[in-house]
Amino acid sequence: MVYCNWGKFHAAIGIYKLAIVQQLSTMVVLNIKRGNESQFLLETTVQAPVEEVLNRTVMIHNGRLKVYRICTEMELLAEHGPSLPPEMQGLTEDQIKDLQLEDNWAKICIASGGVKENKDVCGRRNGCQPLEKMQEVLLKTVAEAKAIVSKEQVKSSVCLTEQHICDALDILRGAIMIVYPMNLPPHDPIRKELENREVLSGTQDEKLVLEASMTQLWFAGKEMQCGKKLLDYLGKNEKSKVIMKIQKRGQGPPGREPMLTEEQQKALMAAEFKRREELKRLDNDDDDSYLNSAWADNHQLHRRFQGLDNISWKPH
Repeated sequence: MVYCNWGKFHAAIGIYKLAIVQQLSTMVVLNIKRGNESQFLLETTVQAPVEEVLNRTVMIHNGRLKVYRICTEMELLAEHGPSLPPEMQGLTEDQIKDLQLEDNWAKICIASGGVKENKDVCGRRNGCQPLEKMQEVLLKTVAEAKAIVSKEQVKSSVCLTEQHICDALDILRGAIMIVYPMNLPPHDPIRKELENREVLSGTQDEKLVLEASMTQLWFAGKEMQCGKKLLDYLGKNEKSKVIMKIQKRGQGPPGREPMLTEEQQKALMAAEFKRREELKRLDNDDDDSYLNSAWADNHQLHRRFQGLDNISWKPH
């Protein structure tokens, strides 16, 4: 199942760029969450139709997942080389020999600068690991692509756009062409992803992917209906930042936002712990020497009125 028409994805970028230029001075920021976890920030306008915002949200969400899937496979590529043909995956060397199977692509798809042997215990890749310089190219690119689409961008108040997804995919594609000028085998998951031939049916990744027709946007405990505009829910104030949640249709409303943020909860727990420790220390402190202090004498005021507070009974 190819979950997104990436040709339309690229065509949509130009439209959204124009809309961004027109609305640059007045944009509302949407904090898109799935569950209680922020995924990314999205800039739009309150005049935008709900279905447009929903389509953009799903497209960027699925694009982030695509980037992360490629990054995971590229880390394995740097470790164990290209993927084996499907009929050879998971087989032992004896089984491959008995079945007379051969990986013809291993002789064609060789990393620049040479390879060294590093067998894949899972039996998915051919064990022809690129040399250290090419490994570094792959891993540095993976880190850069992950940073572009990271959830940490929410904390930095960086809004994610369709162009960010395309940029991340482009640098990943460029790294593959640097390390493997002859490209990867057609059956390699990375090449399938980059050519939009990936099939996710029956995998855990399929459960994370969203389809616009089966996805709902929620704001303040209410489902946002297609056919309406954001201003019907958010009002006319463009300079605002709101939380919206995405949910698969049929799963019911998402959970409400907690009253306290995670940082506030941690601060409250720390203060409560400190208070309990202080009470425990006071309970364990049985020193009663303070009873001999002047401020603890109940008759001090009475003696002062009678002029008896400074009398010494010691002999001269």
